[in-house]
Amino acid sequence: MLISKIHHVAYRCKDAKETVEWYVKHLDMKFVLAIAENEVPSTKAPDPYMHVFLDAGQGNILAFFELPTRPDMGRDPNTPTWVQHLALEVDSMDTLLATKARLQAAGIDVIGPTDHTIFQSIYFFDPNGHRLELACNTASPKMMQMLDDVKWDMLNEWAVTKKAPQHARWMHDGSYKEQN
Repeated sequence: MLISKIHHVAYRCKDAKETVEWYVKHLDMKFVLAIAENEVPSTKAPDPYMHVFLDAGQGNILAFFELPTRPDMGRDPNTPTWVQHLALEVDSMDTLLATKARLQAAGIDVIGPTDHTIFQSIYFFDPNGHRLELACNTASPKMMQMLDDVKWDMLNEWAVTKKAPQHARWMHDGSYKEQN
């Protein structure tokens, strides 16, 4: 099987209208589709929902379900809030910084930019509590090759030790310039 692309990624939301308006206003996404049913097509369960779809650019679709008859949504209490997130790519540092300023002006708390060496990121939460990351790629081809060269060694070492392998430590310790 060869997947051609991700059709959409879906999350739960508290309020479909508020969610659509937030993503349109703050991230310039386009509202492209709404589907509502009183019965789940795949399971036939009686479970009314509103399913909304937003275009994040280039046909990358982010979708949400509002489920009014279900208990309030929660999150996995065993997973730190920084782990589960949706990372969206922007075209430049100027866009990243301008978006950060726009979000902050709207009263949204923003962390960053955080320098990951191969990209810079900002982090914030949507009105549903989903963590979002905007990332701007800054990697050189050499950096990406260095990471590609060690990916399997790192994964195999992790599988045995469950300790962070040091093969790509240069990404966060500032030593890349010395290797350049």
